[in-house]
Amino acid sequence: MTPRAPFACRPDASRGRRFAEPESATRTAFQRDRDRIVHSTAFRRLEYKTQVFVNHEGDHYRTRLTHSLEVAQIARSISRVLGLDEDLAEALALAHDLGHPPFGHAGEDALDAAMAPFGGFDHNAQTLAVLTSLEHRYADFDGLNLTWETLEGAVKHNGPLIGPRAERRKGRDLPWRIVDYVKGHDLELATFASAEAQVAAAADDIAYNNHDLDDGLRAGLFAIEDVEGLSLVRPALAEVRARYPKIERGRLIHETVRRLIDAMVRDLIVETGRRAARLEPQSADDVRRAGEALVGFSAAMKEADNELKAFLFKNMYRHFKVNRMASKAKRVVSELFALYLAEPECLPTEWRRHCDGPNSEKTARTACDFVAGMTDRYAFEEHDRLFNIHKRS
Repeated sequence: MTPRAPFACRPDASRGRRFAEPESATRTAFQRDRDRIVHSTAFRRLEYKTQVFVNHEGDHYRTRLTHSLEVAQIARSISRVLGLDEDLAEALALAHDLGHPPFGHAGEDALDAAMAPFGGFDHNAQTLAVLTSLEHRYADFDGLNLTWETLEGAVKHNGPLIGPRAERRKGRDLPWRIVDYVKGHDLELATFASAEAQVAAAADDIAYNNHDLDDGLRAGLFAIEDVEGLSLVRPALAEVRARYPKIERGRLIHETVRRLIDAMVRDLIVETGRRAARLEPQSADDVRRAGEALVGFSAAMKEADNELKAFLFKNMYRHFKVNRMASKAKRVVSELFALYLAEPECLPTEWRRHCDGPNSEKTARTACDFVAGMTDRYAFEEHDRLFNIHKRS
């Protein structure tokens, strides 16, 4: 669908790709970006990467892949109402988790700690690396050679990374991977990203809060009675119970969660409309140069969303069952990285050629990329191969 909002990104006005390519006769530039992401190796690996529950813990819990698909659906729906480019929003939603290592945030924490002497690890920066260098599919370039708008959105969807508006960084240094990349390809880190990127970020927030709530309830980490006091959940749950007084538990959960998603989407659309009326952006660059985010929740919804986040943090992400798996996951990631760093000859041949000896920065960054690309399943298997002395390689 052709974008209608004056501040939407338009594929025919894209700033182009880092490496020039002929345009497609059948797809827009942003559609090609989306398709390249879907066909990438990193995207397929998301099927076996943790959202909260490790993949083998249950067939019906979210993985990074199903989460990304759900984010994409929400992002497209919002973009359609706001008159934005749906394909760009979808591409960004599908790409946003490509840099996550195995085992979710536990794996990221372990890899960040292991990489502390070498610049640390940041999943957002790793996504940029996947998109620009780590995918090896095309003859003329490394990475996927996506448009400037998609790369910008992948890096800045949560807001500016430098300057006075860089609230999300909270004083932390900019990831070395992003610093290195923008030396040769300026992504204008001091500005906001496009409206489409901001929609993708909001869709991620909507999806993971509500779907983690769904998974937590279905896993029995907490009961429906534990969440009915939350300001966001209370009216949705009351509506379902009033309309379906004899409804079974599974349907009660689904009917409630779908209403929560709808409430957050509607709030976002209304609040974004208010901001657009006040800021009056007439181009995508007006959105980037604005002094605040164009897309966002109302103050009341943000407060309710934070309340839900706090509940999930305490009752799900810090549940002893999740903590036990997180503890195991951190050991697996830490021990794999330490072995590859000390003994790079244990890396596969195509990775080992990028190393320059034990314990060096180049070897550390190579080992980090290798571990970050693993699925949960492969990480467990590789750890077993390397640390179980009775296991044949």
